[in-house]
Amino acid sequence: MKKSKKVGSAILGLLMGASLFSTGAFGQAPDSNETFRVMIEGPSAEMAKAKQNVGVRWDFGTEGFTTTINTKQYEALLNNKNLKIERVPEVHLDRVENVPNGKVGATAITSLPDDRTPWGIQAIYNDPYITSTSGGTGIKIAVLDTGVYINHYDLVGNGEQCKDFTQSSSSMVNGTCTDRNGHGTHVAGTANAHGASDGLGVYGVAPQAKLWAYKVLNDQGSGYSDDIAGAIRHAADEAVRTGSKVVISMSLGSSGKDTMIASAVDYAYSKGTLIVAAAGNSGYADNTIGYPGALKNAVAVAALENVQQNGTYRVANYSSRGNSATDGDYMIQERDVEISAPGSNIQSTWYDGNYNTISGTSMATPHVSGLAAKIWSSNLSWTNTQLRAELQRRAKLYDIKGGYGAATGDDYASGFGFARVK
Repeated sequence: MKKSKKVGSAILGLLMGASLFSTGAFGQAPDSNETFRVMIEGPSAEMAKAKQNVGVRWDFGTEGFTTTINTKQYEALLNNKNLKIERVPEVHLDRVENVPNGKVGATAITSLPDDRTPWGIQAIYNDPYITSTSGGTGIKIAVLDTGVYINHYDLVGNGEQCKDFTQSSSSMVNGTCTDRNGHGTHVAGTANAHGASDGLGVYGVAPQAKLWAYKVLNDQGSGYSDDIAGAIRHAADEAVRTGSKVVISMSLGSSGKDTMIASAVDYAYSKGTLIVAAAGNSGYADNTIGYPGALKNAVAVAALENVQQNGTYRVANYSSRGNSATDGDYMIQERDVEISAPGSNIQSTWYDGNYNTISGTSMATPHVSGLAAKIWSSNLSWTNTQLRAELQRRAKLYDIKGGYGAATGDDYASGFGFARVK
């Protein structure tokens, strides 16, 4: 992803490759030197033999395991008719840049932020005059993305964990989470930036929260769904190990449901974490919400834009919509938008130490992740389900005639509405 990249969808799309290799790419015989990331499933005894022969990257227990194999190894595995072999979906980064009035514009790299509290921060705090933010003490925000520049002026000191899940030599490497893309650092800043100490930096929603920076995509914004699933499970296990309250923030998604990621989200939710994910940028038609945001155990976030900078907010046209048939049922089901937050023209931290302004549900998601951390830090006895209910309670439904008012509701575009600090 480069700063001049063509407009995309502002989420990370899982592009499904061929599920089996018997015909190779485009019906041709596969290259004998080519390697593939695969998921192998089958009876426990048969999988154990396969593990000895080809090794393991991620072991998902009875659900199967992933590994990297070459054509010769694949052909050998085909002899075991009890094994199911599928290619692990690849992940590619696509993102909306600036979209004022729905048009693409150049991103704005600046050496100093235009405002220490960008409009999204002012909006979620419901205070146009706010000059700093606070909250999040005792909470961890796990950002699963392209990595994070944790030594950015406005993030330094907040990074408690820094891990890379994209290395070819290991499923996880501690102590490194380098972001050469920018997307992950931008997301982290919106959730967690502390404004620096000299009065010149930018603030995120919950600056006292600790940051777990998990790199699940490489520098080009590509990766594998098993690495994402592994990182989700690792964050959940770390929450249990350390006795921490953890918000998992994922500004990534796919139009299709990936079983490894879906199972990992269910696992993490059962361990007490709150999972927040982008709704996607395939709007504005009905039923365009992406996964994992569309999962029942994830909070799907829609993107708002500030109309003419006058404090009137509306769901951006690019923001994916849920299922209109469930409008007004006051329940979150699969493929439902849950919460709305600022997503268009959001300025935040960048991987080179500067600041950038970009747009998308990717940018809306960390506003909600930060808000969740801020609320949870003041209610440490709450479970993740209680926290989720509070986010819904604080949300106000969009009223097309007059902006956000006091009314609550539930619709397919904005979910329960815009949840704010006050």
